[in-house]
Amino acid sequence: MMFMSAIPPLNGSNYGIWREKLEMALALSDNDLALTSPCPIEPMDQVRKENEADVAFATRRRKHAIVIMKYNLDHAKLDSSNHKCLIVIKSSIEDPIRGAIPKCTTATEYLKKVESHFTCSSKAYASTLIKRLVKEKYNGGGIREHILRMSNTSSNLKPMDMGLKDEFLVHLIFASLPKEYETFVVNYNLQPEKWDIEKLIAMCVQEEERLKSSHGDTINHVNSSKLQEKAPQNDHHQKFNNVKVDKDTCKWCKKKGHHQKD
Repeated sequence: MMFMSAIPPLNGSNYGIWREKLEMALALSDNDLALTSPCPIEPMDQVRKENEADVAFATRRRKHAIVIMKYNLDHAKLDSSNHKCLIVIKSSIEDPIRGAIPKCTTATEYLKKVESHFTCSSKAYASTLIKRLVKEKYNGGGIREHILRMSNTSSNLKPMDMGLKDEFLVHLIFASLPKEYETFVVNYNLQPEKWDIEKLIAMCVQEEERLKSSHGDTINHVNSSKLQEKAPQNDHHQKFNNVKVDKDTCKWCKKKGHHQKD
């Protein structure tokens, strides 16, 4: 029940995360047999061959009985798993969506029907992810977190058969780095070795530390102490501040014994 409660209800805009959490919950609860294994094929009945001896035929039938027993056990396990999967899948879908999905006898077929309802949504989601990857820019906060964030965005494309190769993702990440990393990127392009994401993270973190030490730990960070232009004072306020009066005299009412600020 703990695994099942972690499945977010399918509401039309979260198909990707719903499918991922659903498969994870069914796998961890050991109920995903119907989704991972094909339906067993029923063995054909044994037919006595021409001129086959009684002993030989009896031996073949005994061996065949073991095959039949294994088929019955596998079929029973698959039926039980299929029944549980259908219950879990249907219970994790909101009523308006569940009512639009036709009845199916197997969990695999039911999931395909659900997937077909969200093909267009998946395309739109994939387009959003691709745009995010192309426009992503590093603005500080840790180069490791930036790379992992882009890598996670790329991994979300894989369930939709739009996964990016590591080599292409590496170049997208390089394109998202600021000008301080230009020499670092040029050096990578000049060497024959190709990096994977793990190697990229290690080398970028090393380069980030080098840049921080050479720039006084201010790389890619806005200086919060930067002077800002002061807003001009109110003309009326300046007028009275420029009035010349005697000591201990208010510039506002011209009386002694107090000041304008009081």
